[in-house]
Amino acid sequence: MAIIINLDVMMAKRKMSLTELAGEVGITLANLSILKKGKAKAIRFSTLDAICKTLNCQPGDILEFDDDN
Repeated sequence: MAIIINLDVMMAKRKMSLTELAGEVGITLANLSILKKGKAKAIRFSTLDAICKTLNCQPGDILEFDDDN
């Protein structure tokens, strides 16, 4: 897939654990882990919105397009 998920990078910059982020966003730890690993097939805009609000970032900080993949 050409979409790369950089959620772990943003979480490290904000010094936030997966458990903390899951609690703040209101998503299960399992689903957030799937997203973080790049195994998710889709993400709801409401989830992306909540992640961006919590991490104080832009969607482009989390999602990256790399056509070489």
